[in-house]
Amino acid sequence: MSIQAIIFTLITLSVFYLAFRRYRRIVRIIQMGKPEIINDDPAKRWRNVILIAFGQKKMFKRWLPALFHAFIYVAFLLTQIELIEMLIDGVTGKHRIFAGKIGLLYPAVINLIEMLSVLAFIATLVFLARRNIVKVGRFWKPEMKGWPSLDANLILLGEILLIMGIMMMNGADQVLQQMEPGHYPATGNLMMSSLLVAPRFQGLSVTALVFLERTGWWLHIMVVYGFLLYLPYSKHLHILLAFPNTYYAKLKPRGKMTNIPEITQELQSMLGLTQEGTSDATGEIPEFGAADIFQLSWKNVLDAYTCTECGRCTSVCPANLTGKKLSPRKIIMDVRDRAEVIYSNIESGDAKFLKAEGQPLTAETYSDGANLFQRISDEELWACTTCNACVEACPVLIDPLDVILQLRRYKILNESSGPADWLPMFNSLESSGSVWQVNQDREAWFKEA
Repeated sequence: MSIQAIIFTLITLSVFYLAFRRYRRIVRIIQMGKPEIINDDPAKRWRNVILIAFGQKKMFKRWLPALFHAFIYVAFLLTQIELIEMLIDGVTGKHRIFAGKIGLLYPAVINLIEMLSVLAFIATLVFLARRNIVKVGRFWKPEMKGWPSLDANLILLGEILLIMGIMMMNGADQVLQQMEPGHYPATGNLMMSSLLVAPRFQGLSVTALVFLERTGWWLHIMVVYGFLLYLPYSKHLHILLAFPNTYYAKLKPRGKMTNIPEITQELQSMLGLTQEGTSDATGEIPEFGAADIFQLSWKNVLDAYTCTECGRCTSVCPANLTGKKLSPRKIIMDVRDRAEVIYSNIESGDAKFLKAEGQPLTAETYSDGANLFQRISDEELWACTTCNACVEACPVLIDPLDVILQLRRYKILNESSGPADWLPMFNSLESSGSVWQVNQDREAWFKEA
């Protein structure tokens, strides 16, 4: 085994180990959410994965950015074929191990990858321009200041480096095949690199060409490894999580709200609809809704880590469009950021986060005196019209409304708080069963008849 193969193998094993630790951390954070069983209608769920996660169906409601996104997405998928060859070459110390072994399929695949790479390069420049020159409004909302904006640009710049690496490698290789055919297997004519790159390398020495080819090879590999380590810190984690998120997305009609079991049971008991002995009341008043990550479902936390921060939800939110503070994207980002803080604190093992001394620090014993309401204001929660526009707009089936409803339920049912206009209605419902304040029983007309 050559020195280069040994170095490559050591780097690869190190990267995979570090990536495994980070992705395992994400899984554990998601598991901090409440258990929820989601196993109905697997056929429909797999259909969502194929059409929405893999097929990008909902992206094409805005066809122009969807088309450019498709160039990058398809190029990303097909480039993995060449990446497999590069990984095998790196470990074995070989060069283009598949060249000449699969006939015309090899140049056909590499040519397709190169054409898609050129299209992806153009798309990347377009996306950089939309963010930084055209300044599309949804990319410049308050929640996108700082790291979210930088993150998006870093990924796009990384895409450019990936494409530069693969085109430099292929371009230099095309020239070397003519000069050193014994060492560089014939790949056939690679149209894009032969047209755009190879002519600029003509006349260079073999040493210079080998340097350029190896530089392109290492650049591409190291950017791929950089992406692998960077994704868990980035909104681009949706590249992986979009698939499970669309599989576990809700299948029920958009406007259907989930009942609260304790309230349903109490109402059934009051109306005589339950059998004796079925009550499981413990005498303790339960908490309704959610105030923090631990009361949200694991699916809500998965939603937060799947968010692409594209802002399509916020761009169609009627509350946001009329100047109100609510941004569905911010709500989801707040859930993710809060989950990160909680897990980092638990990882620290600091006793100041314990509910009671003398216990190991876990999700069950954790308390830092904060919750989601330090990040999400009442003004945001009450502004929501529950129209489901944000849910409909999301290209990866995230449900911001579910989080909003659970936070509102907590405020109303546990803290008896809400907009001033709502409270008389709640009091009237509780006292007379009517949303209107009337001075007699709601059923009086019925009984007098």
